[in-house]
Amino acid sequence: MTLSFLVVTVAQVLTIAIIIRALLSWFPASRTLTPVTAALNQATDPLLRPIQRRLPTLGGFDLSPLIAILLIGIVESMALNLLAGH
Repeated sequence: MTLSFLVVTVAQVLTIAIIIRALLSWFPASRTLTPVTAALNQATDPLLRPIQRRLPTLGGFDLSPLIAILLIGIVESMALNLLAGH
């Protein structure tokens, strides 16, 4: 396993976790999945909380997942460029 593969995998896992968390937040019935939502919150809170503190909600919508996914993509791209030597 290469370091590039690890960077891509971590970025994909974080992105998927953020998307699932955002989708589950739309459904009140997801509260029955407490262990799942707790695990997702624990994994994604370190990324989302700093963004949520700085970014106001717009009409009740939390845009922090979108910003976090964009930042993950940027960091992933920069890391892969560094690893490739560009």
